[in-house]
Amino acid sequence: MDFEFSDEEKALADMVRKFTEKELAPFYSKWDREEKFPRHINKKIGELGLIGITVAPEKGGMGGSHVAEGVITEEASRGDCSLAMSIFVVGHLCAVLLEQGNERIRTEFLEPFLGGDTLPAFCMTEPEAGTDAVAMRTRAIKNGSSYILNGEKSGITVMMDADIALVFAKTDPGAGARGVSCFVVPTDLPGITRQSYADMGCKGITRGSIFMEDVEIPEDYLIGQEGMGFAMGMQAFDVSRILLSLEAIAPAMVSLEETKEYTMQRNAFGRPLATFEGVSFPIVEHISILEAVRLLCYKGLWMRDQGMSTTKIAGMVKWMAPRFSTNAIRDCLVLHGHYGYTQEFPLEQRLRDVIAIEIADGTSQVSKLVVQRELFGRDFLPYNYRNR
Repeated sequence: MDFEFSDEEKALADMVRKFTEKELAPFYSKWDREEKFPRHINKKIGELGLIGITVAPEKGGMGGSHVAEGVITEEASRGDCSLAMSIFVVGHLCAVLLEQGNERIRTEFLEPFLGGDTLPAFCMTEPEAGTDAVAMRTRAIKNGSSYILNGEKSGITVMMDADIALVFAKTDPGAGARGVSCFVVPTDLPGITRQSYADMGCKGITRGSIFMEDVEIPEDYLIGQEGMGFAMGMQAFDVSRILLSLEAIAPAMVSLEETKEYTMQRNAFGRPLATFEGVSFPIVEHISILEAVRLLCYKGLWMRDQGMSTTKIAGMVKWMAPRFSTNAIRDCLVLHGHYGYTQEFPLEQRLRDVIAIEIADGTSQVSKLVVQRELFGRDFLPYNYRNR
C-alpha cells in the first residue's frame, strides 16, 4: 500500500495551489458579493488543461487519472469551493457525458468546454423529481431528424451562465430508468427561458431553473443511445460525489489551519487560547475526522482508476464530508469570536457554501440509502420491500 502522491501529482498540486492563491482566494468574497461568474477564470483554467482532465487525448483531453482530478478539485477548493463546484464537479459530470457523444458533439461542444470557452449545466433534477430522478416528466419526442423537448429542470448549478445544458428527458416514459436519454441543448435556442434562485451560498455560480417549450434540437445532439442517459449519469455520480466531498473538506481544513494559528496568537486570561483544551481539542477532533474522510476519498478515486466500483465509497464520503466539514467551519467561526461572525473573515461564506454540498448530487439521506443498497442488497431497499 502506498499513501504517497506520485511526483507528477505533487507537481500538479503545487501548480494548482499557486494558481489558487493568486487567482481564486483573493477574489472569493468579491464573486460572492457580486453574484457573478468569473468567465475569465474559467478560460484560464481551461488553458491550463485542468477542465475535464480525464477525457481521453484522442478526444481533446489530457487523459489524466481520477486521483489527479481529485487533487485539482481539492487544491482549487482551498481558495474557492463554490467555483470548484461548477468547473470541476459539474465539469466532471458533463465531460463524462460529452466524451461519449458523436463526432459532432465532441467538435461543437466538448472542445470549447475543455478550453474554458463555454460553460455547461447538468440538468437532471426537476421540481417533482430530485431524489427520485426516474420520476422526471421532461419529454423528448422524435420528430423526423429532430427531437422536441418539453419540461422543466430545477436547482441547476450555474444555470444562469451556462451556454449548453445536458438535459435528461424521457424518450420512452413506460420504460422507467431505461427510458431516459441525455441531450445537448444550447441555452440560446427558441423556447428556452431561465429563472435564477436567491440562494444563501454559492452565489457566484447562480443556480436556477430552465424551462423548455417545444425546443427543437437535431437528432445528432443525443448523447449515446436512447435509453442510456440515466445509466451514464449515475456512473458519473460515483466520481462527482467524491469530488464534492473533497470540495467540502478543503475549505474546512483551511479554516482549521487559520483557526489554529489564531488561537496560538490570541490571549485570554494571560495565556494563548490554544492552551485551553476546550479550544484545542475541537480542532484536533475535526482535523482527525476530516483527514480520515479525505483518505477515503482518495481511496475511492484510486479504485476508480483501477476499474473498480466506487458506488459504496462515494455514498459514504458524500454524507460524511459535508456534514463534518460544516461542523468544523462552524466551530472555527465561533472560536474567532464576534470577528468570525463578520464578513471580514471568509468563514461565514465557507459555511454557506459547504452547506450546499450536503444537497448537491444527492442529499445525505440519499447517500446513506446508496450505501444501504450496497451493504444489504436491493431487496432491503424501502421502496422495493414495500412493493414486493
